Amino acid sequence: MECGQNNLSALARTEKFFNTRMKQSREDSREDLLLLIDRVKEGDREAFMALTKAHQKSVFLVAFSFFHNREDALDIVQETFLRLYKKIHLFHSDKNFKNWLMQITKNLCIDHYRKNAKKDFLVDRDKRVEEMNISAREKAENHQDAPLKNVITSCLNQLTEKQRIIFMMKHYNDLEYREIAEILNIAIGTVKSLHFKAVRNLRVLMNPYVGRTT
Repeated sequence: MECGQNNLSALARTEKFFNTRMKQSREDSREDLLLLIDRVKEGDREAFMALTKAHQKSVFLVAFSFFHNREDALDIVQETFLRLYKKIHLFHSDKNFKNWLMQITKNLCIDHYRKNAKKDFLVDRDKRVEEMNISAREKAENHQDAPLKNVITSCLNQLTEKQRIIFMMKHYNDLEYREIAEILNIAIGTVKSLHFKAVRNLRVLMNPYVGRTT
């Protein structure tokens, strides 16, 4: 019994030792990061390059999960670190830097949707609204589709901003509800509810045009 207790005591000491070392390592890593950020704030370009190198993969993965397109993701990476360089003075040491940087990335992704995504819609007349194929990679360029594209763009613009963005993320880039919730930092139930409302409202808005020849 005493031998077993000694083994348990030794195991507990070992676990405590490693937990302490890990905690110290995290604290040292954060301290190094804050020193690097201070150097960037002072205009040190080498420090900025080091900060970029350390976080560019994470930024790319967030952008790629958003767009599923390498070129768009790389554009967002470039914009993110440009924005970071301009806004680094707003970062405070009591914040989590990675979370702060990821929020910049997500905001830029959403801005990209607002500016560009609505230009690339393709609507199939024979499908319901929620079954529409709106992938930019499969867009049609013939003139017969142009009036219908204008219709869907006009109808989408009449949705609330959140409904419009979630609809585009779901049908334009085939993102799952879970992915949308993570990107927008809202509950998955909220995403589903807003998507349902977007589809319902689009049905009403598009009803006068569905089935018409243009």
